[in-house]
Amino acid sequence: MGKSSSLETEIVRMKASTPFPNSFKCFTCENAGDNYNCNRWAEDKWCPQNTQYCLTVHHFTSHGRSTSITKKCASRSECHFVGCHHSRDSEHTECRSCCEGMICNVELPTNHTNAVFAVMHAQRTSGSSAPTPYLPVLAWVFVLPLL
Repeated sequence: MGKSSSLETEIVRMKASTPFPNSFKCFTCENAGDNYNCNRWAEDKWCPQNTQYCLTVHHFTSHGRSTSITKKCASRSECHFVGCHHSRDSEHTECRSCCEGMICNVELPTNHTNAVFAVMHAQRTSGSSAPTPYLPVLAWVFVLPLL
C-alpha cells in the first residue's frame, strides 16, 4: 500500500476533478503591478472550454519597470498578436506572449526573444499503417511574431 497507492489515488482524484478532457489552468490577474503578486494571487480555476492557451500582456517603462501585467486563459485568435511593441508617445513597451500547457505563463515577456507563441510539438507514432494518435513530445516550438 504505502506511498505508491496514495499517489495513484491522488492522480485518479485529480483526473476525475477536471471539468472536461484536456482541461488546463493559467495564472490569471488583471493590471497587476508586478509578476510576483500576479502569480501569488492568481485565481485557481479551470480555463473555459473555448480557450486553448495562456496569454500574458506586460506593460513596462523604458527603464524596465513593470507598470501593468495581465494574465488569462485565451483563444487562438487572442494569441495572434504576440511580440513587443514600443509606444513612441508614452515611452512604454507592451510585450505579449502565449503558451500551451498547465500554468505555463509563469514568466513575463520582456523582449522579442520571449514574447512568442509557444505550443507543444506533437508527433505521430510509427510502426503501423493504421491511423495513429498524436503523442506529445517534450519540446517547444516557438513562433516568432512577424516584424
